[in-house]
Amino acid sequence: MQIAIVLYDRFTALDAVGPYEMLCRTPGAETVFVAEQRGPVRNDTGSLALVADKTLDEVRRPDIIVVPGGPGQSGQMDNETLLSWLRTADASSTWTTSVCSGSLLLAAAGLLKGRRATSHWLALGGLAAFGAEATGERVVIDGKVITAAGVSAGIDMGLTLVGKVAGDEHAQAVQLLTEYDPQPPYDAGSPQKAPAHLVEEFRTNNRFILR
Repeated sequence: MQIAIVLYDRFTALDAVGPYEMLCRTPGAETVFVAEQRGPVRNDTGSLALVADKTLDEVRRPDIIVVPGGPGQSGQMDNETLLSWLRTADASSTWTTSVCSGSLLLAAAGLLKGRRATSHWLALGGLAAFGAEATGERVVIDGKVITAAGVSAGIDMGLTLVGKVAGDEHAQAVQLLTEYDPQPPYDAGSPQKAPAHLVEEFRTNNRFILR
C-alpha cells in the first residue's frame, strides 16, 4: 500500500504531518511525500520544510492520496499539473482524502461534484462553487473520498482512515501509542464556540486560510 501526501509551497504543516503520524503506522504501508519537484517544500510560515522524496510523475497510482490545505492552496487552484495528477491518481486510488482547504483542490479537480465534503470553516463557501455539498462536520466520508475540516481535523481523518484500512483495534492502538487524547485549555475550536468578535474578525479580514 502506498500513501502519497502532496506538498506545495505554503502548505500548512499540521495538515500534512497530522495525517502522516496516524497513517505511517499502517501495517505494510509506504508513506511518501510528493510534489512537482523533489526536494524541500516550505510551509505557510516559511520556517519549516518537508522533503518531497518523489515527484508527482513518479507516483502515478497511490492507494491513498492526502491533500493538505494552507494559504498556498489558492495559488494551486489553476495548476493543471497538480489537478491533472489528482484526477489521474484518484481514478485508481482506494481512498482520496484532504485536510482543511485541501478539499478545494479536490473540488477544483472535479472530484467533489455531487459529494458531501468539509473544509476549514473559512473555506466552506468555496466548495459549493464546484458542485460539492459543503458541511461543517469535522470528518466527512462520501464513498471513497474523506475530507477533514481545519488543520487539527487531519489527525481525526488519519485515524479514521487507519480504522478503515487496518481495523478498529489497530486504530485504537495507534491512538493509544500516540496518546491522542485531546484536552485543550480553551473551548474555542469552532466558530460556534469561539468568542463572536474573533469569528467576525477572521470572516471580515478573510485571513488565515484564504489570504
